[in-house]
Amino acid sequence: MARTPVLIVGSGPSGLVLALWLRKQKVPFRIIDRGEFRASNSRAIVMHARTLELYHKLGVTEAVIAGGRQAKATNVWIQGIHRVRIPIGEIAKGLTPHPFVHIYPQDRHEKLLEEKLAEEGVVVERHTELVNFADHGDHVSYNLLHNDTQEKEENCEAEYIIGCDGASSTVRRGLDVSFPGGTYRQLFYVADVEASGPVANGEVHASLHSSDFFLVFPYDGGSRLRIQGIASDKADVSPETLKLEDILGTAIDSLKIKLQKVNWISTYHVHHRVASHFRKGRAFLVGDAGHIHSPAGGQGMNTGIGDAVNLAWKLVAVVHGHADESLLNSYEEERIPFARTLIHKTDRAFSLATSEGFLADIVRNHLMPLILPVVTRIPKATDYAMRSLSQIHINYSGTASVGGVAGQVHGGDRLPYTTANGLDNHATLSPIAWQVHVYGTPKDDMSEWCKTKGVALHVFDWTAEYEGVGFARDAAYLIRPDSYVGYANPSGLPREFDEYLASCAIRDLAA
Repeated sequence: MARTPVLIVGSGPSGLVLALWLRKQKVPFRIIDRGEFRASNSRAIVMHARTLELYHKLGVTEAVIAGGRQAKATNVWIQGIHRVRIPIGEIAKGLTPHPFVHIYPQDRHEKLLEEKLAEEGVVVERHTELVNFADHGDHVSYNLLHNDTQEKEENCEAEYIIGCDGASSTVRRGLDVSFPGGTYRQLFYVADVEASGPVANGEVHASLHSSDFFLVFPYDGGSRLRIQGIASDKADVSPETLKLEDILGTAIDSLKIKLQKVNWISTYHVHHRVASHFRKGRAFLVGDAGHIHSPAGGQGMNTGIGDAVNLAWKLVAVVHGHADESLLNSYEEERIPFARTLIHKTDRAFSLATSEGFLADIVRNHLMPLILPVVTRIPKATDYAMRSLSQIHINYSGTASVGGVAGQVHGGDRLPYTTANGLDNHATLSPIAWQVHVYGTPKDDMSEWCKTKGVALHVFDWTAEYEGVGFARDAAYLIRPDSYVGYANPSGLPREFDEYLASCAIRDLAA
């Protein structure tokens, strides 16, 4: 039986991103999905700046931007009254090459990723279900069922198995990994509609109406909208008993929305859970298989894609023999703290938006309309909010596979963005490869070290603007393939990089 290096279970965005990365780095794999392609009724619609940055490495950023719509503003409605408009079109200008919130529905998104994968010569094996698997220490054996023919494929082998198979993950259940957390009692809905009215203006709208919570996202500048809200606040309600007018009633009326057509509607429960582990032996959990949370902030899909990229470059290094398997331990160490923090933050925001009672009404109806307009005019507040929302604040400082500090930049930080001297320093990050940045003058030994290692050296003539974003003059920054700083080297001498790589059991930086 031929052994495939990687089996990817699930072809949502995180599974497809992982597959594209492996393909571009020449790592063989299989990607399976038990269903057909049917993303048209999926909930995810928001893409954030960090995801767009990472997508440059897969060559899809321009297509995603062209196929979607930049959100110019978010509007907050309280008790049916428009209370504040928050401009977000360029809210992160100077922090990222993509200083905006991007609207790009998941059906288009998955279609694009799958087409890109097909261009690379890979087809998702659909109607193919993982039945079970076993970790044998040096490989994983697994059995598949082809649902369309009912044929079984048994005793297959892979070096690693990756669960990108959602909240009900077969891989997670097979690992016997706990999934602690809870479920909000409310039943929620998501719908694709065509409508007219004040909210059909190409902007994002959030409505708070007592304990009702309602979101509107534009597909385009016209009448097609994605709406999400609470279908029922009763824990034991059956979706089958609800009528369309019951589901869409209060919020639609309060915002004066005139429905012309409902293309589809789906109900669901919202969970907030994080798996106790993202890795067990040769199996890994990515995206919703490892963490699920409320739709607050549109974080879910973006977080899953971040998981996939973090794991992908490490798998490539290990499969190609460029690093010891111990490097894979850093996947859980780096990603699970962020997932737990995210769950905590989105849970608090969601609870505030949907809580019942006198105090909650006071906060929503009286305090928020006063506070929001003021906060949005404070640069430091908007800067913090955008860094958090866009996920550009995520860092892995203090974990085992990063190190050093030079200036204000620590190992584990996302490489700070700057256009000082008219040069976009993120423009160098498109290749999936290690590279070194020096802001100032590199040491002679560093140039030779980069040549020997086959690593690109990018030198930026010093200006005070670089100090302003945290860089130290003449320091050297070793950038990982996922564009995080692996090691911040204040001396600029290559021996520090050699010591760092040895500590991570990384032997070769070749692509």
